[in-house]
Amino acid sequence: ATLILLLLLAATQAMHRGKAYMRDKVCQEFKTLGKEDFRTLNIIANSRKYSNATFKEISHLVHEIVSLAETCCADGVDLSCYDAGSSALSAKSCSGNSPFPFHPNTATCCLHEGLEQKLCLAALQHQPQEVPQYLQPSDDELCQAFKKNSTDFADRFLYEYASSYGQAPLPVLLGSTRTFLSMVSTCCISPAPSTCFLKKKLERKTLSLLTLVSNKACSRLAAYGKDKVTFSYLTSLAQKLPRASFEDLLPLAEGAAEVFAQCCDSVAEDCMQKKLSEHTAKACSALSTWDQGFSSCCRGKNLVQNYFCMSSLPPAPAPNLSEVPKPLLQQLCGQDGARHAKSYLFELARRYPSVPDVIFSKLYDASQRVRGECCSAKDAPACLESKHQQMGQELPLFLAEAAQLCRQYTQLTFLDFKKRLQYSLKQTMPAATSEVLVQLVEQRANFASICCSNNSPPLYCSAKVT
Repeated sequence: ATLILLLLLAATQAMHRGKAYMRDKVCQEFKTLGKEDFRTLNIIANSRKYSNATFKEISHLVHEIVSLAETCCADGVDLSCYDAGSSALSAKSCSGNSPFPFHPNTATCCLHEGLEQKLCLAALQHQPQEVPQYLQPSDDELCQAFKKNSTDFADRFLYEYASSYGQAPLPVLLGSTRTFLSMVSTCCISPAPSTCFLKKKLERKTLSLLTLVSNKACSRLAAYGKDKVTFSYLTSLAQKLPRASFEDLLPLAEGAAEVFAQCCDSVAEDCMQKKLSEHTAKACSALSTWDQGFSSCCRGKNLVQNYFCMSSLPPAPAPNLSEVPKPLLQQLCGQDGARHAKSYLFELARRYPSVPDVIFSKLYDASQRVRGECCSAKDAPACLESKHQQMGQELPLFLAEAAQLCRQYTQLTFLDFKKRLQYSLKQTMPAATSEVLVQLVEQRANFASICCSNNSPPLYCSAKVT
């Protein structure tokens, strides 16, 4: 696995130098890994890259890549073989009936020629899936598919899993897929498959959770950036531990964001597990005395499982706290302005524990805009006072409505939740037609079901909040 990652890193570095199709890089990878491991790595890499592609499209692309390497990396083959073959692949990508993954920017790349066209096509990728689509079949279904055609089973699993968890670091994804396929191939020929699966699933539990956790964290990092991930983590802690102070929790939020910034794109084999475990140990030491839930999560010996437990804790009940004092001009526009803005939003998060992450993400963006507008305005005090007045009128109602929506979604059955929504909307919009009410109920129910949870997809949910 380490060798695969080092080779992949070398290929990536070559791409950044404008040598993505250098024969020696690909041939080094092909000869070192062997045909089957080279093929496996390409299924994973291209399924991550083209997360919206069909299995058939990925299969076509990987077949061509492997055939090109097999033909042109053999001893004694002319050096021009690879360049000619890669040019033929580019031409096929640009044809009207290309069997490769579709991308809307392919046509733009095809306006270029030669190496420039190849580099442009190589840089294309799909927006990663925000909500993993892979659903693991039952043990019996796994074994039926495996026994029917083990190669096709493995290829389809690698495609589905890598497409769904493409934001997880590559070392984590490689380890997770490798151990899963090993489990299936071992247990499906075992005399006691159920016992075997139970044992193997326990053995790979940490790696499975690490895949889930890192895919979510790295998705947020890609969508938010490091500073906003710090804030997201901070508000999550504030909602779970409303008695803890800003100063208590900010270092932990910064530590978590640093882990993801270091490890999401790292090819070091143990980066995510090692760094996340170190962070979890610090978090447990700091938070166990604050809350029984955190204390229970931290009793386990496996730090990755402890982190997953803490991240899954629900928000605490809303505490009875006084109104948040609005930050002053000299605070927002001073040297520590960003910190004061975070502190103000942190205080709001404590008071509205049911409000989802996406709402506070929008408020974070709004606070950045306010600081940008008012701190550089000719009459900064008047600008800030105007924003304060608007915020005082709109923000409490907005937060209360969001809190009520997510609280009711969590506490009620889905059918009762929709009935409550319909009743509430009828009270606030008595003139609305039944068709409009039905549409609004469906919109809000859909938002709550996806965006009120800890695992809400940031880009999708952000687009739903105006």
